Formats: sequence, structure tokens, C-alpha cells
Amino acid sequence: MKKLTFIILAAAALFAGQNIASAQGKYGADSAECLKYLSYYQEYWKQKNYDSALPNWRKAYSICPATASQNMFIHGTRLMTRQLDKIKDPATRSAIIDTIITLQDQRMATYPKKRQEILNNKGQYMINYRGSDSKYIFENLSVIVDELGSKSSGSLLVNLLQSGIALYRENKLSADDVIALYDKVSGNIAAAEAKSDAEVEDNAKAKATIESIFADSKVASCENLIAIFGPRYEADPNNLALVSNIVKLMNNADDCASNDLYLKAVTSMYKLDPSYRSAYALFRLNSARGNVADAGRYIEEAIASPESDEATDAQYYYELALFAYKNNLRSKAADAARKAVDLDYGFAGKAYMILGNLWAGATCSGDVEKYARFWAATDYFQKARTADPSLADDVASSIAGVARYYPEASEIFMYDLTAGQSYTVSCGGLTATTTVRVSR
Repeated sequence: MKKLTFIILAAAALFAGQNIASAQGKYGADSAECLKYLSYYQEYWKQKNYDSALPNWRKAYSICPATASQNMFIHGTRLMTRQLDKIKDPATRSAIIDTIITLQDQRMATYPKKRQEILNNKGQYMINYRGSDSKYIFENLSVIVDELGSKSSGSLLVNLLQSGIALYRENKLSADDVIALYDKVSGNIAAAEAKSDAEVEDNAKAKATIESIFADSKVASCENLIAIFGPRYEADPNNLALVSNIVKLMNNADDCASNDLYLKAVTSMYKLDPSYRSAYALFRLNSARGNVADAGRYIEEAIASPESDEATDAQYYYELALFAYKNNLRSKAADAARKAVDLDYGFAGKAYMILGNLWAGATCSGDVEKYARFWAATDYFQKARTADPSLADDVASSIAGVARYYPEASEIFMYDLTAGQSYTVSCGGLTATTTVRVSR
């Protein structure tokens, strides 16, 4: 039956090649052969018989011009990637990878309207199959990202920065080079326009990853930043782009909010551009100097700005909660932590930890309340672990710390309560419905 199907398809291909004059340009001089092998491989493709599709695709690819079918490149890429799963020989694998990349280039040249999509795919294939070669990834992704800019996928931006950091560790790039690279990729992900909720989430994750790997690299140490940007600031203190970059980098560096360069840059930025970014920078500056009232005012100004997005607000609410907690502003800390939880963007777990600590340290009157605060703290610590599994060790330690204060079953029985029962507790400006817990 399959043989008969192919005979019919071949006849149809021959008929099309002989009778459709317009097809001559699209399918080349030997249009009949081109159409025949296109039909053969496509039939096998539909049947998911990829092993039989491959030799027919190769024949079509060798005969047909690029204009014959865009699917010839899309399907060819899939067939080649399937081959990589089977082949171990390094030389053969390298040749197949070269073919995959070439297919993307040929498709782009013939179908330029798909250039953005194809370039992102090309970059991802490079990452997938040559990701261990930092020099190759850096050089090739740099070209792609320079063209696509904010239309680059988050994965390309993350991997470009990772490759640059790897080259820095091999002494092949300077700290200045990596800082400039970080500035480029972080600027592109910040300017990316998401078309769906999934893309919003993906971009937020890419942004967080970029910030994390750059911070972990220790390239932007205070010492490096001061050495690189100090002279630049002195030469051009009214350059908004320059001072904004200095502030952003110093915000992300450890213990870098109390030096003179940061003070000068923040002051200039707020003067030149009184935005949520400059207000946040002033929060960091005043927080580092112990100016509690001013610090709180500036971060609330930053959050209130209509220019900041939800991901940024989530970060700011968490930082406000942590700042308020450390300065014994308990009500403000609880309110900010709850808002960070509501927005999430990766901050819910840490915000729940703050709420747990607020309950653990609450001043409660009443015989039951003195225990109930530890039950409520446990609830929030458990929520923290659910929201962010990376906090598991901190959560275990915190729960062990408060569990020491659970009452004995015989003691809580005196208040007509039993383990597992629901209980509502209010104290220290906090209210929660929790579960009765006992030590034994």
C-alpha cells in the first residue's frame, strides 16, 4: 500500500513538474525530481518514519533550490538533531552540527521575514551543541545579540553573559569587558517586550538569572567598579547613562553602598533623573548610613512610581520588609512582606521567612498566645519552604528553633485545646489562624 502511495505521489510530482510553468523557478531546473523527493520524504515524515524520511530528504535537499519549501529546512533540522542522539563519533557529530547551523543560515537567506525567530533558534542550537566552547559561544552569540537586541531570547542573553564570564576567568576578557557585556544583556532583557504571560515569566526568570550569575562572578567587586568608573565619573559627572550604570552595578555588588563614588553617582542620578531607580538608589544609600526615615521614604517613593514593573516592585517590597524588620518597624515589615508574597517573582519564600520571624519575635500576652505565636511562625516557615525549596535548610533550622517552645499536650489540655485544632491568635499587631502544636 505504501509503495502504491509513493507511485501515485511520484506521478503527481511528475505531472506538476511538466505542467505548472510557474513551478519551474520555485523547484529548479529539475522540478520533477525535486517534487518527487519532496513528496517522498514528506510522506515518511507524516508517518513519523524518520529513518526512511532522512535519505529522501537528503536527496530533495541536494536537488531542490532553497525556494522549494521552507519545511525542507525545518524538517531537515529536526532530522539532523535526531541523528545526533544516535551518533557518538566526534567528527561526524561536528559535521552534523555544522549542517544544522547551515540550514538556519540558508533558511534566513531565503525567508527573511522569519529572521528573528531563526536567529534565536540558531543561537539556541549553538548553545545546545557547542555550549562547552566559551569562545565559540561568546563570538557567535555576540553577533546574534548585536543584531536582535531586545528581541534576543532570554536564553541567548544568559548564555552570552556566562560565556563572557568564563573567558574572564581564563584571562581572555577584562573586568571592564564583562561589565560592559552585563550592561548590554541586562539592558536587552529589561527592554524585551513580552507577548504573553509565559513570556513575562520567562523574561523575569532570565533577568533574575543574569543578575545572579553576574553577582556570583565577583567581577563587579567594589574595588573593580571604583577603579573602572571612578575616573569616568570625575570626567563626566552629568552623564545620566554613566551614573545610572554606576549605581546599578554598585547596587548589585556586596557592601558597595557606602563609598564616595556611590554617593556621588546616586546624588547625580537623582538630580538628573528623579525616577524610581534613583529613589531606590537613595534608599540603599540612606539604609547603609542608618538614616531610617529617609531610607523608608525613598523606597516607598520608588514602589509608588508608575514606571516600575511588578517584578521590580516585588523586589522592592521584599527589601522594604527586610529593612523594616531589621529596624523593628514590625507593622511596616509585615505589610511589605505580604505584598512581596502577593507579587512573588521569586521573593515570596524570603518574604514568608520574614513573616515567620515577626511571629516568632512577637510580644504576646495571654497564656495561650505565648505559645500560639510559635505555631503561627511555623506556618509561615513552612510556606517559605513551599514557595522556595532552596530555603529548606533555613526553614528546618527556624522550625527547630520555635518548636522548642511548643507546650506539652497536658498543659494545652488545660485550655480545652488539643493538637491539630485550629486557633486564631492576635498579638503585636499581627493576626493569624494557625494549628495547635505540642512538644509531645
